[in-house]
Amino acid sequence: MKVTVIGGTGLIGSQVVRMLTDGGHEAVPAALSTGVDLLTGKGLDEALQGADVVVNVANSPTFDEASLDFFRTSMGNLLAAGERAGVGHQVILSIVGVDQVPALDYYRAKTLQEELLKQGPTPYSIVRATQFYEFMNAVLSWTSDAEAVRLPATPVQPMAAADVAAAVAAVATGSPLGGIRNVAGPDVFRLDELGKVTLAAQGDDRPVVTDDQAGMFAAVDGDVLIGGPDVHLAPTRYQDWLKQAR
Repeated sequence: MKVTVIGGTGLIGSQVVRMLTDGGHEAVPAALSTGVDLLTGKGLDEALQGADVVVNVANSPTFDEASLDFFRTSMGNLLAAGERAGVGHQVILSIVGVDQVPALDYYRAKTLQEELLKQGPTPYSIVRATQFYEFMNAVLSWTSDAEAVRLPATPVQPMAAADVAAAVAAVATGSPLGGIRNVAGPDVFRLDELGKVTLAAQGDDRPVVTDDQAGMFAAVDGDVLIGGPDVHLAPTRYQDWLKQAR
C-alpha cells in the first residue's frame, strides 16, 4: 500500500512514516521541505501520484483566527488533488472534543477541517487525539514566571506522540471509518496537577497556582477533552514517559 503523509517530516508525521515503512508499506513524506505547499497546491499532484491513502497531519503555523483560512485552503486543495489522483482513503489527525470548544480559534479551525473532509468526495477517517505529553513544557510556559506557574483545573487525558502516530498508522492501513476514532492516554489528570508532576520531575520547585482564568485551556468547559466511553486507550503512562524523556 502506498501512503502519502502530508506533514510527514514533523513530530507525528515522521513517526507515522517510519511505522508504515516498518510495516511493509510505501510511505512517502510530503512537506514544504520536500516541495509540497498545501496552500498553493504546488507539488501535491506529484506527491499523491499512485497513493492509495493520504494521511494529513500538517498543522497551521498559528493558533489564531488565521488558522481557519489555513485549514479551509489546505483541506480544499488536498481533497481536490486526492480526487484527481484516485486516492481511496483520506485520513486526518484532529483533537478530542474539538467541536466542544468554540471559544478557541484553533479548535474552530480544526472543526472546519473535519467538516470539509466529511463533505468531500473521498472515503475518510478522522483520528481525534488528546494533548501530547511533548507539549506540556509549552503549556507551562504560557502562564509562568520566575515565581510560579498558573494553570486551570481543566481535566485532561494526554498521551505520547508515539502513541498518536501508532493510532494514525493503524487507521491509515485499515478500511475508511467514515467517522471518528478517539484516542487518549491511560490516565486522567487535572491540568494543574499535571503541572505539579511535570515540575517535580524536572527538579523545578516553583509552585503551581490553580487559576481557572490562566492560559488557553481556561476556555474549556467541563471534561470535553477527556476521551469518553468509546475511547481507544494508549499504553504509555505520563510518569513512564517522563523517565524516558530524562
